[in-house]
Order: sequence, then structure tokens, then C-alpha cells
Amino acid sequence: MRRLDYYLSLRSPWAFLGSHRLEQIAQRHRIKIAVKPVDFGVVFPASGGLPLPKRAPQRLAYRMMELKRWSAHLGVAMVFEPSCLPAPEGLAARFVIAAEATGGDPLQLAHAVLAAIWQQERNIAEVGTLEAIAAETGHNSGALAAKAFDPETQFRYEALTQEALERGVFGAPSYVLENGEIFWGQDRLEFLERALVGESQTAV
Repeated sequence: MRRLDYYLSLRSPWAFLGSHRLEQIAQRHRIKIAVKPVDFGVVFPASGGLPLPKRAPQRLAYRMMELKRWSAHLGVAMVFEPSCLPAPEGLAARFVIAAEATGGDPLQLAHAVLAAIWQQERNIAEVGTLEAIAAETGHNSGALAAKAFDPETQFRYEALTQEALERGVFGAPSYVLENGEIFWGQDRLEFLERALVGESQTAV
């Protein structure tokens, strides 16, 4: 089975908007998704990006406009300015990594964590919240929490961040095919699917 590497921030509204569509594409084309949470606090400065608080007002205003456009276009309800943000996502990332390590379903857990922010306004920086989300998605919350606090899991998170940088990832979400081709953003999912069915992505 072919594999697709899915590099994401678990706070990204764009990852939230593309999450289930990515899964549907993978199912249609029998692609295994490798879910790879990444620390974009490390990626942004290394790749010329800026975190939200440092972006120009014009860019922030346009980002909000685009979120509302895409939410309406996709028919996906969301809270555009969740009260639970900003909140660190490192613990949530380690929970998702732990899901893979313990035989769980990291993609479903990632779906749920994203929805917890962008639809339910839950604080994903809290252990109790993450344990509840884990239980809601059929995981053993105690086992996940224990693995999330294992130093090995933090090492894996750092390794995935370095891997993303080495592969040229600079924004979230990014979908990377086995040949190294990167598709940045949920608005590139159509191009990703074309690539999966063998259509040329080369401009003429």
C-alpha cells in the first residue's frame, strides 16, 4: 500500500478543514496516512514563516476572511476565534504520536483534537481534556497519557519536526507523497488527488 506523510499542527484551522477530506481521498485510493504532528514553532523561524501574533494586520484579516469562505464552501461549522487559543499543542501532539505507538488510530485522534478546538472550544493543553478526547475516540486514555509523557515520545516529536524541515515542509497542513512531492494546505487536496491518480502536476 502506498503511503502519504501528513505533517500537521494540531492547532491549525486549515488542518481541521481538510482533515476528513484527506481521509476520504486516502480511502478512495488505498493510501496509508502516516500522521506526523510537527512543532511549527521550530519550523516557522527555520523556513521564513511567522507565527500568527507577528503577522501583519492585513494578513490576519485576509486569513480570517478565507477561513469564513472555506467554512461556508465546505459546509463545515467552526468557531473562528476559539476561546481556548492560544494554547500549547505539544502535549496533544505527543498524545497523537502515542496513539500510533500503542496501536491506536492517530488519524481519528487528530480529527478529534482539531474538532475539540475549532468546534467545541476545548483546551487541548490540559491532560484531562486529552484523556477525555482519547476515550471518546475509543483509545485507552490512561495508556495514551502514560506514553505521551514517556521521553521517547518527546524525542519522536522532535525527530518528526526535524524530518519535516529536511523534506522541505514549511506550513501546515502539508501532505507529502513517497516521491517527495509536497502539497501545502487543504486547498491543495484536489491536486493531491490528481497526483494519486497519475495526472501531471507540471504546468504547461
